[in-house]
Amino acid sequence: MIIAIDGHSASGKGTIAKRIAAWFGIPHMDTGRLYRAVGVAALKADTDFEDAQALARIAISLDLNDFDDKELRSAEAAQAASKVARVPEVRQALFELQRAFATQAKGAVLDGRDIGTVIAPDADAKLWVTASLKERARRRHKELEQEGRDISLAQVEEELAARDERDAARRDAPATKAEDAVLIDTTDLTIDAAVDQARAVIEAALATKQAASEQ
Repeated sequence: MIIAIDGHSASGKGTIAKRIAAWFGIPHMDTGRLYRAVGVAALKADTDFEDAQALARIAISLDLNDFDDKELRSAEAAQAASKVARVPEVRQALFELQRAFATQAKGAVLDGRDIGTVIAPDADAKLWVTASLKERARRRHKELEQEGRDISLAQVEEELAARDERDAARRDAPATKAEDAVLIDTTDLTIDAAVDQARAVIEAALATKQAASEQ
């Protein structure tokens, strides 16, 4: 069983994915962490973000144990991730890792931006999670404030909008809703309500596939 959960930053897709994985008792991968780690490593090494080969070498040798969650959750990491994600060589370097995780025998939940379209187009259930830009900015700004970051709400909204544009416009594996993905808009939902809605969609998709296989 492969569950693909894609969507925008601060839409709630990561929390939904974690809870869905726990509900079904299967492994979860936040694929955004891979790109954030590549971005952070590139920043630390003062790597030119236009040097595709250098970025690919970082991706190939990536070890997530070299990073802590705090640095991967920073605004700088998010912006760097969006930049390296545009590089086809980086995406190719990380593709096999994500695909292997998705196809393990016990099943998997992956969240990102191209899971349902590129990494696991054969997923048993696909979601596209989003929320209004203003609501996503409010959520992210609250998170950053709790972390002690001094940043304005307007700046957070501007950065999210810029990342949305980069992700959607990149030539290789643009962030886009798969045709067979179900849209979940969390703008006016609590996280519990969003998870319940996601679980209902996934269970319905799994039931449909099971019924089809028995015919």
